Amino acid sequence: MKEIEYFYSAHSAYAYLGSARFMQIAANAGRSIRHKPFDLRRVVPEVGSVPFGKRTGKHLAYYFGREIVRWAEERGAPVMDGIPTHHSKDMTLPNCMLIAGVSQGHNIDRLAHAMLEQHWRDDADLADAPTLARMAREVGLEPEPLLEAACSSDVVATYEANTKEAIDRSVFGSPAYFVDGDMFYGQDRLEMVERALRKPYAGAPFSG
Repeated sequence: MKEIEYFYSAHSAYAYLGSARFMQIAANAGRSIRHKPFDLRRVVPEVGSVPFGKRTGKHLAYYFGREIVRWAEERGAPVMDGIPTHHSKDMTLPNCMLIAGVSQGHNIDRLAHAMLEQHWRDDADLADAPTLARMAREVGLEPEPLLEAACSSDVVATYEANTKEAIDRSVFGSPAYFVDGDMFYGQDRLEMVERALRKPYAGAPFSG
């Protein structure tokens, strides 16, 4: 089965807003999803974007306020009021847990969606191992092997490789989708992803 490459972070607001729709699009097209969680806070400045902590209050109020509210309504993806309490924490553990799931041969679509949804809808702490364990059980996965592997050198190396690849391929943020090598940045491009899966767009693919 051909894949769609999916670059994102487990705590990304816009990955959450597009998550259910993206997975539906992939399933309808008969494509699997190749999950590539990466370190979003490293990638943003490396590709030339303004780091989140240096953006103006008005930009943050729009991008992480009004835009999220509108897209949540548009996508039918409920969100809490404001930024999740634990949003600024290090997201290495949840991202590496997802990578561990891939390395162990699991389909992690549901786990990835659960992390995103529960962070933005329920204020879940994604840096908390017991919280992650509960999420894994809820989607039918045994958490202990995933959490143990998440701290392994092999998984951490894959996380680093995903982050470097995101930088090398000009992934501007989370989420980004690659359809047959052509990048679509942002969940607001999902309808274009859907079209590209039926019929590629003219011109050379953008692949960074």
